[in-house]
Amino acid sequence: MNQPLPLSTPGRNLVRLTLMRGIAWTGFSLAVIAGTEILKIHLLAVPLIAIIIVMAGLNMLTWWRLHKPYPVTDSEYLFHLLADVVGLSLFFYYSGGANNPFVSYFLVPLTISAATLPWIFTWIIAAAVLSAYTFLMQFYIAVPELSHSNHVGINLHLLGMWLNFLLSTGLITTFVFKMAHTLRDREKTLGEVREKHMRDEQILAVATQAAGTAHELGTPLSTLAIMIKDLEKDYADDPLLQEDLAIMREQVDSCKTKLQQLTRQADKDQQVSQNQVDICDLLVPVIEHWKVLRPEVKYQLTSPDSTPIPKVKSDQTLEQALLNLLNNAADVSPEQVDISVSWDQSQVTIKIKDYGPGIAPEVAERLGETFISTKEEGMGIGLFLTHSTINRFNGTVKLYSPKEGGTITQVTLPLLSTLSESDQS
Repeated sequence: MNQPLPLSTPGRNLVRLTLMRGIAWTGFSLAVIAGTEILKIHLLAVPLIAIIIVMAGLNMLTWWRLHKPYPVTDSEYLFHLLADVVGLSLFFYYSGGANNPFVSYFLVPLTISAATLPWIFTWIIAAAVLSAYTFLMQFYIAVPELSHSNHVGINLHLLGMWLNFLLSTGLITTFVFKMAHTLRDREKTLGEVREKHMRDEQILAVATQAAGTAHELGTPLSTLAIMIKDLEKDYADDPLLQEDLAIMREQVDSCKTKLQQLTRQADKDQQVSQNQVDICDLLVPVIEHWKVLRPEVKYQLTSPDSTPIPKVKSDQTLEQALLNLLNNAADVSPEQVDISVSWDQSQVTIKIKDYGPGIAPEVAERLGETFISTKEEGMGIGLFLTHSTINRFNGTVKLYSPKEGGTITQVTLPLLSTLSESDQS
């Protein structure tokens, strides 16, 4: 069974170069046959056909090599372009030298090199092409029919130049454009990888700081819990104070629970584990916990009655990300927060609408890229981590302000079946 063709940028460009070589030398062979048999041009057919066979053999060898698992390097790609220059030089030497109307085809490998190879390699190709052309101006096997002194030769020369221009234009437009496009895609991918690496470093720094802070918070939280118990005993006859102390106790207990979960999840294997849950089983615990943290917030939840309920991948980091978004909405709009859930065949959409002052479009576009906050006292860490977490689940986070005011935070998560299909492909 043949190996798949290489997917690296030099590998894909070498595939296209092989196709170009096949098309070009097929055209040269047809020109030799037509010139000798139809136009009766005095060409040395034997050496020309021999050169064409050698180039065809090189093409077949290249195609065989492309099915091997070894990566194609820029140096190997340079070797193939130099081989083309040598083959063209020999072909033109036996067919009129610089007087051959196809001699400008030398510009094709130079154009390919300029579009795909590093600067130094392009200069090597340029030197080789210039040297070959200069050599062919003085040393070549003359073809009388291509001489400018012959009226018929002038017509043949112009016809050959037109055919060469047509061939070169087609090859450059089709293949060189694709080669350059492949390089642009690679640069874009490398840029995305660099940005992801920078975000990962920021996340790691925040995670390290969070672990140390969590360890330090254990003592003051325990102290607060003891003080609340003492206050409950001392002011047992004050019902209003007892209500406030009960809320404080719930808040402290919630913080202690979160710190304990953070400690248990320090194990790397637990951090990366993901569960398959219904979207309702994901949202309901998050909202219930949010109600404990923010009892003063009024909210409305709407969801479709259709079944079956879709499943998504989830872990506690995703739950924390959704909780961060709910808290952001509660900070600016404690009097009303609207939560809606919908889904289709490919994804689940969660919308959180607040009735605050809204968000500027230029700020919304940059949220998640770095530590940018929509609150004066905020540091932007919550939104940054939320954005990174949801991206890890192949989801997206978008913030925008509708015309009626406020801000809508839209979270999309792919369905479990969609994830499985993408993994298989």
